[in-house]
Amino acid sequence: MAVKVIMPKLGMGMEEGTVVEWLKQEGDEVKKGDSVAVISSDKIEKDVEAPADGVLLKIQASSDEVVKVGEAIGLVGAAGEEPDAVHAPQAGLHEEAPDMPAETPASIQKTLEPAAVKVEKNGGRTRVSPAARKLAREHSIDVTGIPGTGPNGRITRSDVERHIQHNEQPAAAAISSPAPEADTEPMSSRSSASGKPLAGMRKVIAERMYDSLQKTAQLTITMKADVTDLLAIRKQLNESLQEDGVKLTLTDLVAKAVIVSLKKHPMMNATLEDGRLALHDRVHLGIAVALDGGLMVPVINDACRLPLKGLSERIRSSADDVRSGRVQAESLKGSTFTITNLGSYEIEYFTPVLNPPEIGILGLGRAMPEAVFIGDDLQKRMIQPLSLTFDHRAIDGAPAAEFLQTVKTMLEQPYRMLAE
Repeated sequence: MAVKVIMPKLGMGMEEGTVVEWLKQEGDEVKKGDSVAVISSDKIEKDVEAPADGVLLKIQASSDEVVKVGEAIGLVGAAGEEPDAVHAPQAGLHEEAPDMPAETPASIQKTLEPAAVKVEKNGGRTRVSPAARKLAREHSIDVTGIPGTGPNGRITRSDVERHIQHNEQPAAAAISSPAPEADTEPMSSRSSASGKPLAGMRKVIAERMYDSLQKTAQLTITMKADVTDLLAIRKQLNESLQEDGVKLTLTDLVAKAVIVSLKKHPMMNATLEDGRLALHDRVHLGIAVALDGGLMVPVINDACRLPLKGLSERIRSSADDVRSGRVQAESLKGSTFTITNLGSYEIEYFTPVLNPPEIGILGLGRAMPEAVFIGDDLQKRMIQPLSLTFDHRAIDGAPAAEFLQTVKTMLEQPYRMLAE
Protein backbone atom coordinates (compact mmCIF):
# COMPACT_ATOMS: atom_id res chain seq x y z
CA MET A 1 0.00 0.00 0.00
CA ALA A 2 1.34 3.44 -0.93
CA VAL A 3 2.59 5.71 1.83
CA LYS A 4 2.15 9.49 1.87
CA VAL A 5 5.10 11.85 1.86
CA ILE A 6 3.66 14.65 3.95
CA MET A 7 4.52 18.31 4.43
CA PRO A 8 6.25 18.29 7.87
CA LYS A 9 5.60 20.77 10.64
CA LEU A 10 8.88 22.57 11.33
CA GLY A 11 7.59 24.83 14.07
CA MET A 12 4.60 25.51 16.31
CA GLY A 13 3.54 28.47 14.18
CA MET A 14 3.97 26.77 10.83
CA GLU A 15 0.74 26.23 8.91
CA GLU A 16 2.06 25.69 5.40
CA GLY A 17 5.30 25.09 3.54
CA THR A 18 6.68 25.50 0.02
CA VAL A 19 8.09 22.69 -2.09
CA VAL A 20 11.49 24.01 -3.20
CA GLU A 21 12.47 21.10 -5.44
CA TRP A 22 12.10 17.37 -5.93
CA LEU A 23 15.30 15.35 -5.57
CA LYS A 24 13.61 12.22 -6.94
CA GLN A 25 11.30 11.87 -9.92
CA GLU A 26 8.27 9.65 -10.41
CA GLY A 27 9.41 6.07 -10.87
CA ASP A 28 12.73 6.55 -9.06
CA GLU A 29 13.66 3.90 -6.50
CA VAL A 30 13.97 5.19 -2.93
CA LYS A 31 15.02 3.79 0.42
CA LYS A 32 13.43 4.74 3.72
CA GLY A 33 15.27 7.84 4.93
CA ASP A 34 16.40 8.96 1.48
CA SER A 35 15.92 12.66 0.77
CA VAL A 36 13.19 12.95 -1.85
CA ALA A 37 12.32 16.65 -1.75
CA VAL A 38 13.35 19.99 -0.26
CA ILE A 39 10.70 22.14 1.44
CA SER A 40 10.91 25.55 3.07
CA SER A 41 9.04 27.48 5.70
CA ASP A 42 9.98 30.81 7.25
CA LYS A 43 13.74 30.68 7.91
CA ILE A 44 14.28 26.96 7.31
CA GLU A 45 14.83 24.77 4.28
CA LYS A 46 14.70 21.07 5.05
CA ASP A 47 15.01 17.80 3.16
CA VAL A 48 11.93 15.57 3.33
CA GLU A 49 12.75 11.87 3.63
CA ALA A 50 11.08 8.85 2.08
CA PRO A 51 8.75 7.22 4.65
CA ALA A 52 9.34 3.70 3.27
CA ASP A 53 11.30 1.61 0.75
CA GLY A 54 9.91 1.47 -2.78
CA VAL A 55 9.55 3.89 -5.66
CA LEU A 56 8.22 7.42 -5.88
CA LEU A 57 4.81 6.64 -7.36
CA LYS A 58 3.46 10.15 -7.67
CA ILE A 59 4.46 13.78 -7.14
CA GLN A 60 1.37 15.58 -5.86
CA ALA A 61 2.88 19.04 -5.28
CA SER A 62 5.15 20.62 -7.86
CA SER A 63 8.10 22.92 -7.16
CA ASP A 64 7.14 26.32 -5.71
CA GLU A 65 3.72 24.98 -4.71
CA VAL A 66 2.50 25.90 -1.23
CA VAL A 67 1.04 23.00 0.77
CA LYS A 68 -0.60 22.91 4.19
CA VAL A 69 1.15 21.06 6.99
CA GLY A 70 0.14 17.39 7.12
CA GLU A 71 -1.03 17.21 3.51
CA ALA A 72 0.63 14.82 1.07
CA ILE A 73 3.17 16.12 -1.41
CA GLY A 74 3.91 12.70 -2.89
CA LEU A 75 3.37 8.94 -2.64
CA VAL A 76 5.86 6.10 -2.16
CA GLY A 77 4.97 2.46 -2.78
CA ALA A 78 5.86 -0.73 -4.59
CA ALA A 79 6.86 -0.62 -8.25
CA GLY A 80 3.79 -0.88 -10.46
CA GLU A 81 1.40 -0.18 -7.60
CA GLU A 82 -1.59 2.02 -8.29
CA PRO A 83 -1.36 5.11 -6.04
CA ASP A 84 -5.00 4.88 -4.99
CA ALA A 85 -4.90 3.24 -1.58
CA VAL A 86 -2.60 5.07 0.79
CA HIS A 87 -1.88 5.19 4.48
CA ALA A 88 -0.12 7.72 6.69
CA PRO A 89 3.60 7.38 7.38
CA GLN A 90 4.75 5.73 10.58
CA ALA A 91 4.51 7.72 13.76
CA GLY A 92 7.63 9.70 14.57
CA LEU A 93 8.76 9.96 10.95
CA HIS A 94 8.00 13.68 10.80
CA GLU A 95 8.81 15.07 14.21
CA GLU A 96 7.70 18.53 15.13
CA ALA A 97 10.52 21.02 15.48
CA PRO A 98 10.49 24.00 17.86
CA ASP A 99 9.01 27.20 16.59
CA MET A 100 11.41 29.72 15.07
CA PRO A 101 11.79 33.22 16.54
CA ALA A 102 10.86 36.52 15.03
CA GLU A 103 13.08 37.64 12.16
CA THR A 104 16.40 39.20 13.04
CA PRO A 105 17.84 42.45 11.71
CA ALA A 106 18.39 42.91 8.01
CA SER A 107 21.61 44.84 8.59
CA ILE A 108 23.58 41.91 7.28
CA GLN A 109 22.22 41.22 3.85
CA LYS A 110 22.94 37.48 3.96
CA THR A 111 21.08 34.70 5.73
CA LEU A 112 21.53 31.17 6.79
CA GLU A 113 22.24 28.60 4.13
CA PRO A 114 19.91 25.66 4.79
CA ALA A 115 21.05 22.31 6.08
CA ALA A 116 23.47 20.74 3.63
CA VAL A 117 23.46 17.34 1.98
CA LYS A 118 26.49 15.14 1.34
CA VAL A 119 27.85 14.15 -2.05
CA GLU A 120 30.90 12.17 -3.17
CA LYS A 121 33.94 14.26 -4.05
CA ASN A 122 37.55 13.17 -4.61
CA GLY A 123 36.95 9.90 -2.83
CA GLY A 124 35.78 11.70 0.32
CA ARG A 125 32.63 13.45 1.48
CA THR A 126 31.75 17.08 1.07
CA ARG A 127 28.57 19.05 1.66
CA VAL A 128 26.22 20.87 -0.71
CA SER A 129 23.36 23.05 0.43
CA PRO A 130 19.93 22.49 -1.14
CA ALA A 131 19.97 26.01 -2.61
CA ALA A 132 23.36 25.39 -4.24
CA ARG A 133 22.27 22.00 -5.49
CA LYS A 134 19.10 23.43 -7.04
CA LEU A 135 20.98 26.20 -8.85
CA ALA A 136 23.58 23.72 -10.11
CA ARG A 137 20.86 21.47 -11.52
CA GLU A 138 19.18 24.39 -13.26
CA HIS A 139 22.47 25.09 -15.07
CA SER A 140 23.47 21.42 -15.53
CA ILE A 141 26.60 21.86 -13.42
CA ASP A 142 28.52 19.07 -11.69
CA VAL A 143 29.03 20.40 -8.16
CA THR A 144 31.94 18.05 -7.47
CA GLY A 145 34.15 20.38 -9.48
CA ILE A 146 33.28 23.46 -7.42
CA PRO A 147 35.39 24.45 -4.37
CA GLY A 148 33.23 25.06 -1.32
CA THR A 149 33.75 28.12 0.87
CA GLY A 150 31.18 27.25 3.52
CA PRO A 151 31.86 25.56 6.87
CA ASN A 152 33.69 22.23 6.48
CA GLY A 153 34.08 22.90 2.75
CA ARG A 154 30.32 23.12 2.16
CA ILE A 155 29.39 24.26 -1.35
CA THR A 156 27.06 27.24 -1.06
CA ARG A 157 24.82 29.00 -3.55
CA SER A 158 27.40 31.79 -3.86
CA ASP A 159 30.04 29.22 -4.84
CA VAL A 160 27.81 27.98 -7.66
CA GLU A 161 27.01 31.54 -8.76
CA ARG A 162 30.74 32.37 -8.94
CA HIS A 163 31.33 29.20 -10.93
CA ILE A 164 28.59 30.16 -13.40
CA GLN A 165 29.88 33.71 -13.73
CA HIS A 166 33.46 32.52 -14.26
CA ASN A 167 32.42 30.13 -17.03
CA GLU A 168 30.07 32.56 -18.76
CA GLN A 169 32.55 35.45 -19.02
CA PRO A 170 35.12 33.64 -21.23
CA ALA A 171 32.32 32.25 -23.38
CA ALA A 172 30.88 35.70 -23.90
CA ALA A 173 34.29 37.12 -24.79
CA ALA A 174 34.88 34.39 -27.38
CA ILE A 175 31.74 35.19 -29.33
CA SER A 176 32.17 37.72 -32.13
CA SER A 177 29.28 38.90 -34.22
CA PRO A 178 28.56 41.77 -36.62
CA ALA A 179 27.26 45.01 -35.20
CA PRO A 180 23.54 44.72 -34.56
CA GLU A 181 21.09 46.66 -36.64
CA ALA A 182 19.29 49.56 -35.07
CA ASP A 183 16.62 48.24 -32.74
CA THR A 184 13.48 50.25 -32.53
CA GLU A 185 11.67 47.79 -30.28
CA PRO A 186 10.60 49.40 -26.98
CA MET A 187 12.85 48.49 -24.06
CA SER A 188 9.87 47.24 -22.02
CA SER A 189 9.06 44.59 -24.65
CA ARG A 190 12.68 43.35 -24.80
CA SER A 191 12.92 42.53 -21.08
CA SER A 192 13.77 38.91 -20.35
CA ALA A 193 13.17 39.12 -16.60
CA SER A 194 10.65 36.69 -15.21
CA GLY A 195 8.67 37.48 -12.07
CA LYS A 196 8.57 35.05 -9.17
CA PRO A 197 6.68 35.64 -5.92
CA LEU A 198 8.62 35.71 -2.69
CA ALA A 199 8.25 32.46 -0.80
CA GLY A 200 9.51 30.65 2.26
CA MET A 201 12.13 32.37 4.37
CA ARG A 202 12.61 35.26 1.94
CA LYS A 203 8.92 36.12 2.17
CA VAL A 204 9.01 36.09 5.96
CA ILE A 205 12.13 38.26 6.06
CA ALA A 206 10.51 40.75 3.69
CA GLU A 207 7.34 40.96 5.77
CA ARG A 208 9.10 41.32 9.11
CA MET A 209 11.61 43.88 7.96
CA TYR A 210 8.81 45.89 6.37
CA ASP A 211 6.81 45.68 9.61
CA SER A 212 9.87 46.76 11.60
CA LEU A 213 10.29 49.89 9.51
CA GLN A 214 6.56 50.65 9.38
CA LYS A 215 5.75 50.13 13.06
CA THR A 216 8.78 51.66 14.79
CA ALA A 217 10.31 55.13 14.82
CA GLN A 218 13.85 54.20 13.85
CA LEU A 219 16.70 56.66 14.03
CA THR A 220 20.41 55.94 13.50
CA ILE A 221 23.25 57.93 15.04
CA THR A 222 26.95 57.38 14.42
CA MET A 223 30.19 57.88 16.31
CA LYS A 224 33.89 57.02 16.02
CA ALA A 225 35.90 55.19 18.67
CA ASP A 226 39.69 55.03 18.85
CA VAL A 227 40.39 51.32 19.44
CA THR A 228 44.18 51.45 19.12
CA ASP A 229 44.80 50.68 22.80
CA LEU A 230 42.01 48.11 22.80
CA LEU A 231 43.61 46.17 19.94
CA ALA A 232 46.95 46.25 21.76
CA ILE A 233 45.35 44.79 24.87
CA ARG A 234 43.55 42.20 22.74
CA LYS A 235 46.91 41.06 21.39
CA GLN A 236 48.31 40.69 24.90
CA LEU A 237 45.26 38.81 26.13
CA ASN A 238 45.35 36.40 23.18
CA GLU A 239 48.99 35.63 23.90
CA SER A 240 48.16 34.80 27.52
CA LEU A 241 45.05 32.78 26.59
CA GLN A 242 46.66 30.88 23.74
CA GLU A 243 47.11 27.71 25.82
CA ASP A 244 43.38 27.74 26.64
CA GLY A 245 42.47 27.81 22.95
CA VAL A 246 40.78 31.20 23.31
CA LYS A 247 41.24 33.88 20.65
CA LEU A 248 39.43 37.11 21.41
CA THR A 249 37.93 39.02 18.49
CA LEU A 250 37.11 42.69 18.25
CA THR A 251 33.42 41.71 18.34
CA ASP A 252 34.01 39.97 21.69
CA LEU A 253 35.47 43.15 23.16
CA VAL A 254 32.73 45.33 21.70
CA ALA A 255 30.18 42.93 23.19
CA LYS A 256 31.80 43.41 26.58
CA ALA A 257 31.71 47.20 26.14
CA VAL A 258 28.03 47.05 25.16
CA ILE A 259 27.14 44.91 28.19
CA VAL A 260 28.89 47.32 30.58
CA SER A 261 27.21 50.28 28.86
CA LEU A 262 23.75 48.69 29.03
CA LYS A 263 24.19 48.22 32.77
CA LYS A 264 24.98 51.92 33.06
CA HIS A 265 22.07 52.88 30.75
CA PRO A 266 19.28 50.38 31.53
CA MET A 267 16.78 52.36 29.46
CA MET A 268 18.52 51.00 26.34
CA ASN A 269 18.29 47.39 27.54
CA ALA A 270 14.58 47.34 26.91
CA THR A 271 11.80 45.96 24.72
CA LEU A 272 8.65 47.70 23.52
CA GLU A 273 5.67 45.51 22.73
CA ASP A 274 1.94 46.27 22.55
CA GLY A 275 2.57 49.76 23.90
CA ARG A 276 4.35 48.46 27.02
CA LEU A 277 8.01 49.30 27.65
CA ALA A 278 9.86 46.65 29.65
CA LEU A 279 13.27 47.44 31.17
CA HIS A 280 15.37 44.31 31.67
CA ASP A 281 17.79 43.84 34.55
CA ARG A 282 19.74 41.17 32.67
CA VAL A 283 21.42 41.49 29.30
CA HIS A 284 20.53 38.86 26.72
CA LEU A 285 22.80 39.79 23.85
CA GLY A 286 22.10 38.89 20.21
CA ILE A 287 25.11 38.54 17.90
CA ALA A 288 24.20 38.50 14.20
CA VAL A 289 25.82 35.67 12.23
CA ALA A 290 25.88 36.11 8.45
CA LEU A 291 25.91 33.05 6.22
CA ASP A 292 25.32 32.46 2.56
CA GLY A 293 21.68 32.90 1.70
CA GLY A 294 20.34 34.10 5.06
CA LEU A 295 21.03 35.24 8.62
CA MET A 296 20.34 34.25 12.20
CA VAL A 297 21.03 35.94 15.52
CA PRO A 298 21.88 33.51 18.33
CA VAL A 299 21.29 34.94 21.79
CA ILE A 300 23.86 34.91 24.58
CA ASN A 301 21.53 34.64 27.57
CA ASP A 302 22.72 36.34 30.76
CA ALA A 303 25.70 37.77 28.91
CA CYS A 304 26.09 40.25 31.77
CA ARG A 305 27.13 37.39 34.08
CA LEU A 306 29.91 36.05 31.87
CA PRO A 307 33.61 36.96 32.15
CA LEU A 308 35.29 38.04 28.94
CA LYS A 309 36.73 34.59 28.27
CA GLY A 310 33.36 32.90 28.80
CA LEU A 311 31.60 35.52 26.67
CA SER A 312 34.04 34.91 23.81
CA GLU A 313 33.55 31.16 24.04
CA ARG A 314 29.75 31.52 23.99
CA ILE A 315 29.82 33.86 20.99
CA ARG A 316 32.08 31.50 19.06
CA SER A 317 30.12 28.33 19.95
CA SER A 318 26.79 29.99 19.10
CA ALA A 319 28.10 31.07 15.71
CA ASP A 320 29.43 27.54 15.08
CA ASP A 321 26.02 26.09 15.94
CA VAL A 322 24.35 28.41 13.43
CA ARG A 323 26.82 27.65 10.65
CA SER A 324 26.60 23.91 11.20
CA GLY A 325 22.80 23.86 11.47
CA ARG A 326 22.87 22.67 15.10
CA VAL A 327 21.27 25.82 16.50
CA GLN A 328 18.14 25.26 18.59
CA ALA A 329 15.09 27.51 18.35
CA GLU A 330 15.34 28.48 22.02
CA SER A 331 18.82 29.87 21.36
CA LEU A 332 17.33 32.42 18.95
CA LYS A 333 14.76 33.97 21.29
CA GLY A 334 14.63 36.61 23.98
CA SER A 335 17.43 39.02 23.07
CA THR A 336 17.27 42.49 24.65
CA PHE A 337 19.92 44.13 22.43
CA THR A 338 21.72 43.10 19.24
CA ILE A 339 25.16 43.66 17.72
CA THR A 340 25.69 43.26 13.98
CA ASN A 341 29.04 43.56 12.20
CA LEU A 342 29.64 44.47 8.55
CA GLY A 343 33.31 45.27 9.03
CA SER A 344 34.48 42.25 7.04
CA TYR A 345 32.68 43.72 4.00
CA GLU A 346 34.68 46.98 4.28
CA ILE A 347 31.56 48.89 5.31
CA GLU A 348 32.07 51.89 7.60
CA TYR A 349 28.69 53.31 8.67
CA PHE A 350 25.30 51.84 7.90
CA THR A 351 21.72 51.77 9.17
CA PRO A 352 20.95 48.59 11.12
CA VAL A 353 17.27 47.66 11.19
CA LEU A 354 15.70 47.03 14.58
CA ASN A 355 14.62 43.56 15.61
CA PRO A 356 11.35 44.28 17.46
CA PRO A 357 10.56 44.24 20.29
CA GLU A 358 14.16 45.37 20.96
CA ILE A 359 14.66 49.13 20.94
CA GLY A 360 18.36 49.14 20.09
CA ILE A 361 20.89 47.57 17.74
CA LEU A 362 24.57 48.49 17.32
CA GLY A 363 26.26 48.19 13.94
CA LEU A 364 30.02 47.79 13.65
CA GLY A 365 31.88 48.94 10.57
CA ARG A 366 35.46 48.21 9.58
CA ALA A 367 38.15 49.57 11.90
CA MET A 368 40.47 51.67 9.73
CA PRO A 369 43.74 53.53 10.36
CA GLU A 370 43.40 57.31 10.47
CA ALA A 371 45.72 60.21 11.20
CA VAL A 372 44.66 61.69 14.54
CA PHE A 373 46.08 64.55 16.62
CA ILE A 374 47.06 63.40 20.10
CA GLY A 375 47.90 66.71 21.70
CA ASP A 376 50.16 68.37 19.14
CA ASP A 377 51.37 65.08 17.67
CA LEU A 378 49.84 63.51 14.59
CA GLN A 379 49.56 59.74 15.13
CA LYS A 380 48.28 56.75 13.24
CA ARG A 381 45.29 55.37 15.18
CA MET A 382 42.76 52.63 14.53
CA ILE A 383 39.25 54.08 14.35
CA GLN A 384 36.12 51.96 14.83
CA PRO A 385 32.87 53.24 13.21
CA LEU A 386 29.77 52.74 15.38
CA SER A 387 26.15 52.97 14.13
CA LEU A 388 23.37 52.86 16.72
CA THR A 389 19.75 52.46 15.62
CA PHE A 390 17.13 53.04 18.33
CA ASP A 391 13.36 53.25 18.56
CA HIS A 392 12.51 56.91 19.15
CA ARG A 393 9.16 55.91 20.61
CA ALA A 394 10.93 54.34 23.58
CA ILE A 395 13.96 56.56 24.04
CA ASP A 396 14.99 60.07 22.99
CA GLY A 397 18.08 61.05 21.07
CA ALA A 398 20.01 62.48 24.04
CA PRO A 399 19.94 59.33 26.24
CA ALA A 400 20.64 57.17 23.19
CA ALA A 401 23.65 59.36 22.40
CA GLU A 402 24.82 59.09 26.04
CA PHE A 403 24.68 55.31 25.76
CA LEU A 404 26.75 55.39 22.56
CA GLN A 405 29.23 57.75 24.23
CA THR A 406 29.65 55.24 27.05
CA VAL A 407 30.31 52.46 24.53
CA LYS A 408 32.94 54.72 22.93
CA THR A 409 34.52 55.41 26.32
CA MET A 410 34.71 51.71 27.20
CA LEU A 411 36.40 50.97 23.89
CA GLU A 412 38.86 53.84 24.23
CA GLN A 413 39.60 53.12 27.91
CA PRO A 414 39.51 49.31 27.89
CA TYR A 415 40.91 48.86 31.41
CA ARG A 416 37.74 50.46 32.78
CA MET A 417 35.66 48.00 30.81
CA LEU A 418 37.71 44.95 31.82
CA ALA A 419 37.54 45.93 35.48
CA GLU A 420 33.74 45.64 35.46
